[in-house]
Amino acid sequence: MANSDRPKGWGPLPDPPPELFYAPPGEPLDDARRTAVLDWRVNQYVALGWRVESRSPTQAVLVRGGNVNHLLHAILTIFTCLLWGVVWIVLALGNRTERVALTVDPVGRVQTVHGPG
Repeated sequence: MANSDRPKGWGPLPDPPPELFYAPPGEPLDDARRTAVLDWRVNQYVALGWRVESRSPTQAVLVRGGNVNHLLHAILTIFTCLLWGVVWIVLALGNRTERVALTVDPVGRVQTVHGPG
């Protein structure tokens, strides 16, 4: 895995168990092993705070971040005589969503594609 594809966290990510990548020479991995390789990588992202948005046996889309609850902030702003509006503006401007798609090819390599927020 290239350093730019690694999820940002507290330290180096552990390598997957070698039996996940075992296949007879020159043959692709079977579907169960491809799914296990993807599970390994998805678990690394989930441990760092990402959520699984969609999942298939060979592909997963993960997301980090979320939406601001504008109704709640509007009510708080009204009840605090517009003081909460400053917090609401900061949250709305600083909010961003990150997406990443992970796909396992037949050989067992995980392709990482960073998507739009």
